Amino acid sequence: MQKEKIEILVIEDEEDILELVEYLLNKEGYKTTGFLSTEHVIQFLDEESPSLLIVDRNLPNIEGSQFVSHIREQGYTIPVIFLTAKDTQIDIEDGFESGGDDYITKPFQPKEFILRVNALLRRSGALAAGDIVKYKEIALNCRKKTVSIGHNDITLTQFESDLLSFLIQNAGKNINREVLHNALWQGKTESSNYNAMNVAINRLKKKIDPEGKLGYFHAIWGIGYKFE
Repeated sequence: MQKEKIEILVIEDEEDILELVEYLLNKEGYKTTGFLSTEHVIQFLDEESPSLLIVDRNLPNIEGSQFVSHIREQGYTIPVIFLTAKDTQIDIEDGFESGGDDYITKPFQPKEFILRVNALLRRSGALAAGDIVKYKEIALNCRKKTVSIGHNDITLTQFESDLLSFLIQNAGKNINREVLHNALWQGKTESSNYNAMNVAINRLKKKIDPEGKLGYFHAIWGIGYKFE
């Protein structure tokens, strides 16, 4: 699905932050609907088909994680990102346990915010389903989870497909380890340290460039990686 066809629902009681979040998402190409409270949100979910819910936790009438827990109990499976000032370890754990899929603390970096939105939408299948992502000799089929390089077809895992798509979308840029970690490993049990990241990138590199002749992958000392 193309970004302009994806609707994102934002619940944020501070108007200036709500406007900023909607601006960032609209600039990225997404359609947005904003609410200053949870009132009427369930009715909206019943009548529309948004692909993502971004919710603050400090909301009037009901705490954000309680609201998410409530809609999960009601059977709503829409992916949820918490965007909140509650930033302790216990807060973050509560967010995930209540049914959140990702957790971003305020103040937040706009670029990282968008990367994590894109990553969650890819994981949920809302974004890039069936799209062919191309870069140089690479043609990545996000639906079939296959990549063609020249005349060679290679099968990827879902996570390897997400990782390669992320790298292609950020080709030529220095990608900070923390940004990459937060975009793709957030909430995964294998993400306890950056070793999992190195292993995953090396595994992907061996699949698409086993002889190291194409030169797509570069480690940037003290920063992270570059794909070019």
